[in-house]
Amino acid sequence: MTANTTAPSYDDVEVGTELPAATFTVTRATLVRYAGASGDFNPIHWNERFAKGVGLPDVIAHGMFTMAEAVRVVTDWTGDPGAVVEYGVRFTKPVVVPDDDEGATIEVSAKVGAKLDDGLVRVDLTATSAGLKVLGMSRAVVRLP
Repeated sequence: MTANTTAPSYDDVEVGTELPAATFTVTRATLVRYAGASGDFNPIHWNERFAKGVGLPDVIAHGMFTMAEAVRVVTDWTGDPGAVVEYGVRFTKPVVVPDDDEGATIEVSAKVGAKLDDGLVRVDLTATSAGLKVLGMSRAVVRLP
């Protein structure tokens, strides 16, 4: 996925405007790299035996990683990560990452949910993995030119 070279303008978007959807792949190697970058070495993110021992179906992706992948749909749409002025989610299901070369996928769609004042729009995101909604109440407030 490549970033948008022409940022959408506030005047040109309407409630219901759909952003380009995206699918992101996450493998165990991705999780190890993210753990190194974030400092989050919780074994539920890399040790299958530990994850299953605490009741999880398998190793799961970091919640913050999942959240970051989802908002890429918004930052790619605006062409400017700094345009996001607010972002929040509720974690509803984990992204289960099997120990194979294909890993898991996170599928993200988004649309403009509301036009606010001062060039701000609310973007509502939907993120799923293996057919399950993994983020709930996923919303970003974005400043458009």
